[in-house]
Amino acid sequence: MTNLFLRAGSALALLFAAPALAQQATPAAAVETKDADPALWVVKDEDTTIYLFGTVHILKPGLSWFDEAVKKAFDESGELVTELGLMPDPAAAQPLIVKYGVNATGPTLSEKLPADKRAAFAKAVADLGLPLAVVDRFDPWLASVQLSMMTLVKQGYNPQSGAEEALHSAAKAAGKPITGLETMEEQFSFFDSLSEEAQIKYLVETVDKLAEAGSILDKMVAEWAQGDADGLAALMNEGFTGSPEAVKKLLTDRNARWAEWIGKRLDKPGTVFVAVGAGHLAGKGSVQTYLADRKIKATRIEY
Repeated sequence: MTNLFLRAGSALALLFAAPALAQQATPAAAVETKDADPALWVVKDEDTTIYLFGTVHILKPGLSWFDEAVKKAFDESGELVTELGLMPDPAAAQPLIVKYGVNATGPTLSEKLPADKRAAFAKAVADLGLPLAVVDRFDPWLASVQLSMMTLVKQGYNPQSGAEEALHSAAKAAGKPITGLETMEEQFSFFDSLSEEAQIKYLVETVDKLAEAGSILDKMVAEWAQGDADGLAALMNEGFTGSPEAVKKLLTDRNARWAEWIGKRLDKPGTVFVAVGAGHLAGKGSVQTYLADRKIKATRIEY
């Protein structure tokens, strides 16, 4: 379940953590700043340079990652490209959430779950202060993301500390154009297109591992902060290989499209900073894998 946070769309992290942020009654205490050196790659030809940076959409405050080689690459770039570009107004997301994630009629979500998982699901919903009658009308993927994100926010993670937030703010301040590889509707549709069987499996795993979500993501963020792409890939692949459908729709299909975009962007001069979820730049089926298929080399920048 948690491995999807570095692979799922950024729209999900930024939108569905909001309810938990709204419930926080006290401001976060001051935290010690820790150095982080996430992995960075570069693709280039005679007149084009494209930096590839893996983000974490939702982080705890206190990681100092936007410096050294990452900041230098960003400063050299004339434009920022992220999964979504500038985050749309949350109000614009509501019709899309209803379209792709809510069913007002038919069996409830609780009824769709295996009988032995219903009590745990109801308890997870109640523990997060959510009304079961509302969540019961969610598609399984939406319920899973909502439960996961709210759990992580309550454990100190915050999308306002995520990499995209810092990059977008810096690009706005510098007057750099910001564009997206996908739209919010596309990201919702990726999850909605999963079969009900795959979605139920995803939700059951989420409920089963909800208590571990924070510690699992802690480990992933530690690998990300150390720039250990192989270690990060190994952690994210745990439990993810059991759903080939999800791997294809949420990961490899998107990576292939992004590699195609990078290949076409090399035909236009300039320097671009591309930032996508770190899971897309790690392991088998990564963006780099599909770039290599196109005879395009992505070189790791050591720093």
